[in-house]
Amino acid sequence: MHYRPLLATLLVAAAGLPKGIVYAATANELGRHSTDVVRGVNLGGLFVLEPWITPSLFSEWEHLPQSPVVDEWSYCAVLGKPECMRRLNNHWATWVQESDISTLASLNINTLRIPIGYWALAPDLSEPYTQGQIPYLRRILDWAAAYNLRVILDLHGVPGSQNGFDNSGRRGEISWPKRPSDIRQSLDSLAVLARLANEHRSVAAIQAVNEPANWGVSKGGITQYYLQAYQVVKSIAPRITLVFHDAFLPVSEWSELVPSNMTGSYLDTHIYHVFTEESLGLSNELHLAKACADGEKLGRFNTQSPVICGEFSLATTDCAKWLNGFQRGSRWDGTYLTTRSILPGGTCAGLEDMSNWGSEKRVFMRNFAMAQLQAYEKANGWVFWNFKTETADSWNYIKLAQAGIIPNPPIGSAFGICPT
Repeated sequence: MHYRPLLATLLVAAAGLPKGIVYAATANELGRHSTDVVRGVNLGGLFVLEPWITPSLFSEWEHLPQSPVVDEWSYCAVLGKPECMRRLNNHWATWVQESDISTLASLNINTLRIPIGYWALAPDLSEPYTQGQIPYLRRILDWAAAYNLRVILDLHGVPGSQNGFDNSGRRGEISWPKRPSDIRQSLDSLAVLARLANEHRSVAAIQAVNEPANWGVSKGGITQYYLQAYQVVKSIAPRITLVFHDAFLPVSEWSELVPSNMTGSYLDTHIYHVFTEESLGLSNELHLAKACADGEKLGRFNTQSPVICGEFSLATTDCAKWLNGFQRGSRWDGTYLTTRSILPGGTCAGLEDMSNWGSEKRVFMRNFAMAQLQAYEKANGWVFWNFKTETADSWNYIKLAQAGIIPNPPIGSAFGICPT
C-alpha cells in the first residue's frame, strides 16, 4: 500500500477547495434550533456502490459461479481503472439529478445524508478505486443550497473496512484500523470534507464513519477515533456538527461513545426490521409496536445527547435482490443463512414490486411509515434509506411518497400511530 497524505491536499487543490474560509454558524447547522427536526433521506448507491440499490451495474456478473465482483473494490479491480472510471463517471452524472433534489424538496424533506468513501477523498493510488467524485458532490451541494436543504456528509467507507459490509467499499474482513496509516487516512478524508463544508453552506454536519462494527473494532478504539475526528473537523470547520454512529452497541453503552466534552455532537442509530430471523418473524402489529418502542428508547437517550435515526426503511422482509450481498439470497425464503423460510412456503416473488401490493398491504405500509416517523421524532428526527432504488420499492422514498404511502408532509409528530 502506498497511501500518501499529500494526495488529500492535492485533491483539495484539484477540486478548487479553499483551505482558509470558515463560515459562521447558519440556520443550516444541524440542530441549531431545538425544534428543527431532521427529516431526511440518504443519497445511497452514488459514491459507494451497493449491488442491491443499482443491480444493473452488477448484472453482467450475476450468473458467474463465485463472481469475482461483489463490491466497488472488486468492480474496479475486474474492470480496470480506465473502464471503471468511464462507467462510474456516467453513474455519478446520472444517479442523482437536480430533478431528484427538487422532488425531495417538494416532499418536504429538509436533510440529505450523502455517503462517500475515503478513496474519493484521501486515496491510495495503488488500490483499484477510481477518483473524480468531488465535482459531482459539489454539484449536489449547490442543488441542496438552491432548494434550502441541509447536508450530512457521511464517511461511509474507511481503509480496510470498518464492518466487512459491501457498503464500506470492500466486503469481507474487518481490517480497519489495523495498519498504522488507517486512522491518518480516515482523518485526512474528514479534513477534505470539512474544507468542502467551509465552501458549501448547505453542509450542516459530517459523520465520522458509518457503522463501525463493535465485533471487529474495539469500543475504546472507536471512541478514540471519534475524539480525533471531532478535533480534526472542528479545527477546520467550527460550525459543523459531528455525527457518530452507535457502533451497533446497546443504548446502555451509547454515552461512552460520545464524551460530554464533544459538545453539539449527534448520535446516529440505524433501525431495520429485516436482518434477523426474530425481526422478520414479527406480525404487522408487532412491527408497529417495535417501531413505537424504539421511539421511546431514542427519546429517553435524547435527553442526554441528541439522537437521529440515520437509516431505516419500510422493508419487513430481506427480499430486495442482493440486499444481503451480491449473489446472496434472503432469510425470508430460506436461501441465505438458513434453509427454511420464515413463514411456511414463504417466497420473495414480487414482494418488492409496489404494483403487487394490495390495499391491506398498502394500509399497513402507510401505518408503518407513520409509526417510524412519529417514533424517531421523539428524538431529533430521521433519515430514510434510500432516496430511490432501481427495483426495491420498500426502500424507495420518492416512489413511496408519490404513491401516498409515506405522507407528505412527513411530520411524525402529527401522526397518532404510537401512544403519546
